[in-house]
This record gives sequence, structure tokens and C-alpha cells, in this order.
Amino acid sequence: MTKTITFNDLRRLKDSLPDGSTHRIADELGLSVETVRNYFGGHNFKDGKCCGVHLEPGPNGGLVVLDDTTIFDRAIEILQEKEEMTEAFEQA
Repeated sequence: MTKTITFNDLRRLKDSLPDGSTHRIADELGLSVETVRNYFGGHNFKDGKCCGVHLEPGPNGGLVVLDDTTIFDRAIEILQEKEEMTEAFEQA
């Protein structure tokens, strides 16, 4: 399933992830860290692979069409885990 998002929103998602999340996603999905970084807007195709991300110029950094949302979905899950841990800590 494809997803369309602005480039700025995709970078904001990446920047919101806890430290080590890029490595965690890569390990869990059997990908190189550079491939995960490329998914979030990196450009290291020597060590990483292209992963079905298409950029189109426009406002907010342009539009990004994600052919495969697996990395995106895992990043969202990690953010939800982070929020749940924060809530539990605040209630303690």
C-alpha cells in the first residue's frame, strides 16, 4: 500500500524517533542502516539501497510517495511505544 506525505513530515517523523531507532528498524527488518536512512531522505546509495521513495517538488519540502510503508509503520510503532513509556513514567 502506498502513502503520500510531505518531505518535511517524513523528516519530522525521523527526527522524533528515539536515539538508535534507525539501527533498530534496520535490524528488525533485515535492512542496512543506510537503506533506512535513505528512506527518510538520505542519499547514500553506495552503502544503502533505494527503497521505493519518490520525491516530487512542492511546498513543505515536496511530496514523498512511499511505495512500501513497512519502515514508516515501524517508525510510528516506535513513537507510540515512546509515548506509552512517557505516560507510564509520568503516572508513577
